[in-house]
Amino acid sequence: MLKAIIAAVSLGLAAPAFANRGDTAKDINDAAKDVKDDAKDKLGTDSGVTKAKRHANREARHAKRKARHTRNNVKRDLGIK
Repeated sequence: MLKAIIAAVSLGLAAPAFANRGDTAKDINDAAKDVKDDAKDKLGTDSGVTKAKRHANREARHAKRKARHTRNNVKRDLGIK
């Protein structure tokens, strides 16, 4: 039981070190979705509701990306890993 507690605590402390690895994958995924959205915009074959929903989702992705980058910049400036 003591080994399980030690393992859980060590994983909890090591988790932030692996957090930034996912940010790059998220950025790549978001960029791929942006390219897909741009292609749909150029085709212009979708309805207004679909287009509005797609643009809202795109703005949400941009806000999340900006928040991730801001968080990482603050962590870097403070010397937190």
